This record gives sequence, C-alpha cells and structure tokens, in this order.
Amino acid sequence: MSESRMGPERVREVVLHESPADHGGDIGRRSLLATGLSLLAAGVALFLVWQTVSSLLIVFAGVLFAALLDAAARALAPVLPLGRVWRLTLVLLLLGALSGLGLVWGAGKLPEQTRLLLKVMDAQVDILQAHLLSYGVDLLGPEWGRDFAQWLFADQGRFLSHAQFLLGGASSLLTSVLVILFLGILFAFDPTSYRESLVVLVRQSYRARTRAVLDEMGNVMRLWFVGQLIRIILMTLCVWLALYLIGLPGPFVLGLQAGLSNFIPYLGPIVAAIPIALVAMPLGASLLIWAVVVYTIIQSIEGYVIGPLIQRQAVETPPAWTLVAIVLLGALFGVMGIALAMPLVAIGRVAIIRFYVEDYLGDGLEPAANNRE
Repeated sequence: MSESRMGPERVREVVLHESPADHGGDIGRRSLLATGLSLLAAGVALFLVWQTVSSLLIVFAGVLFAALLDAAARALAPVLPLGRVWRLTLVLLLLGALSGLGLVWGAGKLPEQTRLLLKVMDAQVDILQAHLLSYGVDLLGPEWGRDFAQWLFADQGRFLSHAQFLLGGASSLLTSVLVILFLGILFAFDPTSYRESLVVLVRQSYRARTRAVLDEMGNVMRLWFVGQLIRIILMTLCVWLALYLIGLPGPFVLGLQAGLSNFIPYLGPIVAAIPIALVAMPLGASLLIWAVVVYTIIQSIEGYVIGPLIQRQAVETPPAWTLVAIVLLGALFGVMGIALAMPLVAIGRVAIIRFYVEDYLGDGLEPAANNRE
C-alpha cells in the first residue's frame, strides 16, 4: 500500500523535474554556450590570421603564380594536344629559359644604366632641395641621405656597416620568392585536390556551390594576372620606345619601372613619373616637357582605354573601392598589401556576392560566371 502510494509521487517528481521549462532552460544554456564558443573561436582565428598575415600574403602570391601557370597551360591546350602535366612542364621550361636569358642580358646592361640614372636623380634632388631651401622649405630634412647611388652601390666601409641589414633583407626576399615559386608550381600541377581539401570542410549539401564559387575565383585570378602581365609588357615597350626616341638616357630602365608600376593601379603610374622627370630635368625644359607629355599620353591611353578593355572581364570593382583597399592594405601590411590589393579585392567581391548576397540574403544580383577552360 505504501509502495503504491509512493509510485505516483515519484512519477510526479520526475515529471516536475523534467518539465518543459527546464528543457527550455537547458536548450537556452546550450545555445548560449555554443554562441560563446563560436565567438571565441572566431576571435582566436582572427588573432591567428593577424599574426600570420605576412605568411598568408606569401601563400596568396603563390596561388596567383599558380593561376598564371594554369592560364598558360590552358592557352596551349588548343595548340598542343598534350596532357596537362606536359603542358605545365613546357610552360615552366619556357619561363625558366626566358628568365635565364633576361638575367644574362640584364646583368651586363642594367647595373650601369641604373647607376647612371641614380646619379642624375641624386643631383636633381639636391638642386630641388636647394631651390626649396631658398624659400624656407626643407623637403628632405638634414639627416635624410639623398645620395641614392650610395644606398645601392655602397663603398666597402658602408657595406660592412650595413652588412647584417642587407644580408637579412636579401635572404628574406629570396626565401619569399622561392616559397612563392614552389607553392605556385605545386598548386598548378594538382589544383583539383587542393580545391577539394577546402570543399570538404563545408556541409555536404553546400559543397557543389562552394566548388563552383572557388572555380569562379580561380577564373578571376587567371584573368587578372594575365591582364596585368599584358599591361606591364605593353607599358614597358611603349615607354621604352618613346623615351629612346626623344633621347632620354636609360630608356629601358625607365620603361621597365613604368611598366612594373602598373601592378599598383592609380598610385603606381604617378610614382613612376617622378624618375622620368628627374632624369629629364638636366637636359633642358623642352626635353622635360616632352618626356612628361609623352609619358602622360601613354599612361592615359593605357589607363583609360587598354586597361579597362583587358581587365573588365576580371575586376569590376569601382575605382574608389579599389583605391581604398590599396591605401588600407598598404597601411596595414606594407608593400605586399599594396601589390596584392587588387586580386584580393577581386576574389573578395566574388565571395561576398555569391556567399553573402545571393545565398544568405537571397538577392540574386547577377548570374554566376561561367567557368572557362
């Protein structure tokens, strides 16, 4: 009798103990705990990214180099009916041969031309500083070394005093270049497996979408890098020929720095005009005007006609946002941030539109780009 009376009481206690309110409280606590852990994980991930951002930029540069190799191999497909591995090997052999010829040719001519141009620019900076001092403006300051040639072609005592700095910088640069080259080669020979290693991290129902977006990012990087390479070659050749025709010394070096400056949009071409003006100044006002006008015309045609025609398929970001990205990434991460700002903006735009705007917000702004082989 006592046991039968205790049975319902025990049942009531169990029911009260497992009431929906308690279940709701447990679910709420679990949800709060999961949110806290997610925020903590996101904070730790952001901290690790911030601490290793220079290495991540080097890895991204390796991915860009892989995109260039992949684009070259795809371009050879209609011409050479070979497998992908053989086409990539041929591309690497051609690039190695061209690089070797360029080093052999440049080793005999570039140092002397560079030395001459640095001396001319050094003298013109001194003259400019003297003119500004007459108006009470000290542009460079008393401690700033204006002898550009001494920084690159130092005497023995100066070289020994800065040996540790020079060797450290050179070794760091060489290491970064080697890492970029090897990463690019490894990524280019087997891009599918590396892509799938990222796709496997997302939910299975979303893997096809992630795979398509990653392919689109790869297509954007290929188009951007090939477009930049074409722009650099065209700008170098045009400026080299124009400066040679008007009689400016060191036209190839000036043309090369003008071409490479196009890797940094908007700001690079402005900076590239300064050495051209400094070299032309001692040759007279007429030659200075000719050099500046010719460079401005070439740069305007390239920037407003050729560049947009080449890059419109890859980068559609408004110019103001691109400039903002260059300034911010340059302030945060230095030269690497400036150099890689454009491709980062390009693939970032793809990720935001596809994953956030279209998938999360449900707003289809534009159809997904077709993947090109």
